[in-house]
Amino acid sequence: MPISLEPLELAVQVPYHFRCPISLELMRDPVTVCTGQTYDRPSIESWVATGNSTCPVTRTPLTDFTCIPNHTLRRLIQDWCVSNRAFGVERIPTPKQPAEPSLIRSLLNQSSSNSTPSNIRISALRKLRSFARDSERNRSLIASHNVCFILLNIVFDFSHSTRFGSDELNHEALALLVFFPLCEVECNSLACDSDKIRYLLRLLFHSSLDVRVNSAAMIEIVAAGTRSSELRARISNVDEIFDGVIDILKNPIAFPRALKIGIKALFALCLVKETRHKAVAAGAPAVLVDRLADFEKCDAERALATVELLCRIPAGVAAFAEHALTVPLLVKIILKISDRATEYATGALLALCSESELCQSEAVAAGVLTQLLLLVQSDCTERAKRKAQLLLKLLRDSWPQDSTGNSDDFACSIVPF
Repeated sequence: MPISLEPLELAVQVPYHFRCPISLELMRDPVTVCTGQTYDRPSIESWVATGNSTCPVTRTPLTDFTCIPNHTLRRLIQDWCVSNRAFGVERIPTPKQPAEPSLIRSLLNQSSSNSTPSNIRISALRKLRSFARDSERNRSLIASHNVCFILLNIVFDFSHSTRFGSDELNHEALALLVFFPLCEVECNSLACDSDKIRYLLRLLFHSSLDVRVNSAAMIEIVAAGTRSSELRARISNVDEIFDGVIDILKNPIAFPRALKIGIKALFALCLVKETRHKAVAAGAPAVLVDRLADFEKCDAERALATVELLCRIPAGVAAFAEHALTVPLLVKIILKISDRATEYATGALLALCSESELCQSEAVAAGVLTQLLLLVQSDCTERAKRKAQLLLKLLRDSWPQDSTGNSDDFACSIVPF
């Protein structure tokens, strides 16, 4: 939906007064502040959120932080977009207006009141979730009303279930709760409560994919939010928790949120060294390799980091080595996604090739020599280069006789054997 200004610069000039003075990009939700200046809403809200209290253009103090929608300017921008669609400009959609604080307070009061009928509480939670999805501003507004405390009490309160006949209220509260980070005290409290963790485990096997994904999201939030290694181990050691999380990753690519949340949860659980064997036993290696191409950049990095973590235990190495696509995929990823992805892929290859001659042969056949030589000459991280050098040294007896001798592109002397 957002358009890039780079191609527009080549074909059509964006009018100066259509650009945000802060971002210099085409405004999509122009708002006017008390000084009379107009900015794109996300830009001026970010400006204020970082502690600035003056108007970016006039430098005069902002005595009122209210942002008034400039509907006239927005309509002019939309008309300009339509008239220039031949140049590849797409019409910007009419933005949704931010939630009113009074409405947010009313919805939170409805959802938290035990005397309110469950169907009304559920409706209020759904409206709040809709607002939370719309913008960061709405999420900040909702969070300012102690929302995590309210929602935690609803999620883990089962007294209404017998009255309403289902856990729908709990599920709706959980769906909203995962939009907000928990403080360490809240994470520790949840991690210490085995009944609550077991409840989240049951939700991992719910018939609704949304419920399962939200449960995995909450597990990841708690596991990542506690500094206690003992509490993290307690969570990851719960029977079948890996099975539930890994099963989420098996969903079709049509459910991108399942992939994103699933890999975040799996990575958080695999940070506990003592329980990585459970991830392997639950089938994590095969699923990671099979879904690797479906992840977006950030999630692909997290998936590769998980692969490298599991390759630090013998069972993980054996499982990845058995998958025919593991080594070719890892070789292909080097220098393709990001520096981090390259580092994790190289580390995983080093672990695999250190334990398996078959993996060494597969890596050589997949062209790892060229990839590694390019890597050690690149601007990649020093850790990635060290791993590449160790892998080159490990594999030097596996190179074909003429693989480097006749190359004018690479000098073998760059590798300190």
